[in-house]
Amino acid sequence: MHDPKWCIFFDFHTMPANPDVGKGFDFDAITGHLADCGVDYMVFPARCNLGTAYYNTRVGIRHPALEYDLLERLVMACNKRGIALTTYINIGLSHEEALLHREWCVLTEEGYTYRPNRLDHFFRQMCYNTGYGEHVTEMVREIVSGYPVAGLFFDCMYTFPCVGVECLREMQELGYDWQDPEQLHAYNYLKMNRMARQLADAAKAINPELLIYCNGIDYEAQHGIGTYLEFECLPTGGWGYETLPIGARYLRTLGKPVLNMSGRFHKSWGDFGGIRTEASLEYDLVYGMANAMRCTIGDHFHPRGDINRAVFSLYKHLYDRLRQYEPWLEGARAAVDTAIVWPYPYPGYQYMSPATRPLYEHYYSALRGATRLLCELKMQFDIVTGFVDWDQYDVLVLPDYATLSPEWVARLRQHLDKGGAVLSSAWSGLDPGRERFMLPDWGVEYRGQDPFDPAFFVPGPALAENMPEMPITLYQRGTDIAALPGTEVLGEIIAPYYNRHWDGYHGFVYMPPDRPTGRAFVTQRGRVGHFSHPVFTSYYLDAQVPMRQVVANLLRRLQPSPLVQAPTLPSFARANITAQPGRRMLWLMSYVPERRGDSMDMIEEPIELRDVPVALRADGREVRQVYLAPTGEPLPFEVRDGYVHTTVPVVKGYAVVVFEG
Repeated sequence: MHDPKWCIFFDFHTMPANPDVGKGFDFDAITGHLADCGVDYMVFPARCNLGTAYYNTRVGIRHPALEYDLLERLVMACNKRGIALTTYINIGLSHEEALLHREWCVLTEEGYTYRPNRLDHFFRQMCYNTGYGEHVTEMVREIVSGYPVAGLFFDCMYTFPCVGVECLREMQELGYDWQDPEQLHAYNYLKMNRMARQLADAAKAINPELLIYCNGIDYEAQHGIGTYLEFECLPTGGWGYETLPIGARYLRTLGKPVLNMSGRFHKSWGDFGGIRTEASLEYDLVYGMANAMRCTIGDHFHPRGDINRAVFSLYKHLYDRLRQYEPWLEGARAAVDTAIVWPYPYPGYQYMSPATRPLYEHYYSALRGATRLLCELKMQFDIVTGFVDWDQYDVLVLPDYATLSPEWVARLRQHLDKGGAVLSSAWSGLDPGRERFMLPDWGVEYRGQDPFDPAFFVPGPALAENMPEMPITLYQRGTDIAALPGTEVLGEIIAPYYNRHWDGYHGFVYMPPDRPTGRAFVTQRGRVGHFSHPVFTSYYLDAQVPMRQVVANLLRRLQPSPLVQAPTLPSFARANITAQPGRRMLWLMSYVPERRGDSMDMIEEPIELRDVPVALRADGREVRQVYLAPTGEPLPFEVRDGYVHTTVPVVKGYAVVVFEG
């Protein structure tokens, strides 16, 4: 199977009480519609969240209303149309089997096999150490040996920690103390990753060519297990529009094909009557393409087999347009010069204990702020952990809480010695115990927490461009640092009259700035710039435009020649570079997610921009032509000051500018 490109993901979770499952499937019509959309890859369940199977299983429970082998009919119809079919199995959920085998359920620390909210999908989960583990593995063998499927999608692999007798005994054997929440969650992490490997090994023993993905396992933990990655992100379903920019820039560094799994639902999975606007789903798909991901649209098939023609039309409208860009997608990779360095891989299943999860979320806020800020500045960057090397990046950004292990100290030493730059903030650069900066290159002394709440700052002349001439509030408390000899102080802390507090008489909530302190807010020593306060967390929580501007001004000193220059492109617009041999593509995007009502973010129309000047750093390449994809419309260009300059006449939602040598 080639790497999936134009994909559809179907849920098919059906209640055991449904009397019509499979009654109206027209397999030829379904696959004909999909083939007409250009779909080359589909995911469809062999067994769903309810635990009922849609094939003639000898091991599991076929849905009681199903009168034939639905999987067999579907995979044959797909193969006839040239559509590869991966089959879905929910591993962590199997409600009908859990109903009949309570001994297969996770027993929670509170003593539940059924957690209180019975309308939540996850109110009961399966324990992999019980007979269920071998049962579901045998179902995998049954499917792979009996059907010509292209792959397996294992869902909901993460389950709650279990204190059932099987888990207690193994924890005792392995030396885990189940009463210690950290050890209990560490064992649970081991258990679910082991289950993923068991499933993958069983499948690949029969067909080593299968595509395998485990949803609910950390992406890095799948390195030797799965064969490709999917990034699940429904912006209206709880993920929000801030999540895909993180996932795209992180997953693409891991060395596997990545599918960008969005969905057609107005809300979340299983919203049968909900449909997104075409512009909002287009935004998701184009954003993934602009970040070297391929497309997949999530949907839920009606149990009777009804074709939702409005949704199928949405697939066709989008895929017909987007498939025109295939020549500029095949083999494309992101072109970057910067990386955000992050100690905790997304989504952090390893950090689910009561102590570590709040810390993980605290750190994740800084990542979200840094990602949005750099996107608004049109920087070209990856998000990396220690899993990959950092050699290709000119600038490393360490946001707020990136303390340094000995390995990271060595990596940063190598990066700085080759002439790379570092931008860090708050506690980044300190030892894990937060006592001192680990490298002399920072040029500052750490003195503990900032005594002021709130503090203010004023930039010095070197960082004053486009900054208000007034003290700017630092809403999030930071650190107290002192510049060492030879370190430039580029911004100063301003003290408030008093801190926020209650003195028995008054709540001190009116706190104007008082006086300069001489203390550093931002410093630079050589190729290292550092902020005393958590500027990226603050940007996520407080959305201060002056905070973005002061970061931009410091970045300009560290990276005076970024890959892309787009001085008039609005802050809401995005610019991303992908590359193929002999050419680079600049993807411009212009959409605005708008908050409507209490909690729903909506994109209803693209935003049209006109006469947008852009410049791509030449990097020694000779560019012979610049044109718009897919039409080939040529654009006038000139080369000056190391950049190829052109003007894009219209960006209506998105435009792709090709620089070809």
